[in-house]
Amino acid sequence: MNRLDLYQTFCMVAKNKSISKAAKDLYMTQPAVSQAIMQLEKELDTRLFTRTPKGVSLTNEGSLLFEYANSAMNLIRVGEERISELKNLTTGELRIGVGDTISRYFLPPYLEAFHNRYPNIKFKIVNGTTLEICALIKSGEVDIGICNFPLEDAALELRPCADIQDIFVCGEKFKNILSGPVSLDQVAKQPLIFLESKSNSRKYVEDYMLSKGIKISPDFELGSHHLLLEFAKINLGVACVTKEFSQEYLNKGLLHEVQLIREIPKRSIGVCFLKSVSLSPASAKFVEIIENKRS
Repeated sequence: MNRLDLYQTFCMVAKNKSISKAAKDLYMTQPAVSQAIMQLEKELDTRLFTRTPKGVSLTNEGSLLFEYANSAMNLIRVGEERISELKNLTTGELRIGVGDTISRYFLPPYLEAFHNRYPNIKFKIVNGTTLEICALIKSGEVDIGICNFPLEDAALELRPCADIQDIFVCGEKFKNILSGPVSLDQVAKQPLIFLESKSNSRKYVEDYMLSKGIKISPDFELGSHHLLLEFAKINLGVACVTKEFSQEYLNKGLLHEVQLIREIPKRSIGVCFLKSVSLSPASAKFVEIIENKRS
């Protein structure tokens, strides 16, 4: 077996945690799979698996190798898929990594436009935080990510797509308390409702407030933008939200925007992808649709 075959076999055994299951998936005999693993271990001069009553488990060295080998196998598979996609986008899959909020409020019209133009391309949408999406891009598990900027990652190409404004909103209980233009310091004295600390949106606003000497300790830390709006609506505190994604609540009078003396600087939503790997035809067309709609 050549080295690529060895690594393919290694990854399949690692994923299945079983030599017999890997053999079935690879249409090989169990002895052939065992021999391949022994050959790879011999070439690397290290043990990759430990036998268990239920199958096999990776050693520490095996886990480290799997992290890189699995990414490499994914990227090879992506390359093969992209060759087939060259046939006028008549087949293939577009894999997008995106956060829950962006997938709910920003992504749908672009998916619709792309699907109307290329109905035979399938979508795979993977939700995650900005950091998780960046990791998925680098491992080859998604083609592009649509994330909250600012974002710093030397391995990724970053293309802003839409400007967004962070604001604070409140229900009736806090409307009079925060009437008229108020300072961020005044807002920070109220019960605060923020996204979880791992959120890039939360980090941006929190860093900005820290630059003004304001350290926050939110009373509520939530996992979705929708919950921010709902918690603020029932007067549990003042929520930090994205204005563009809160218009329905603001237009209906369910929530009120807190007028700040000085607005939080705008940021953007953007597309990101690996610099070192060319975009697939489907990915390139999707990015083109987003950029054309913006212009």
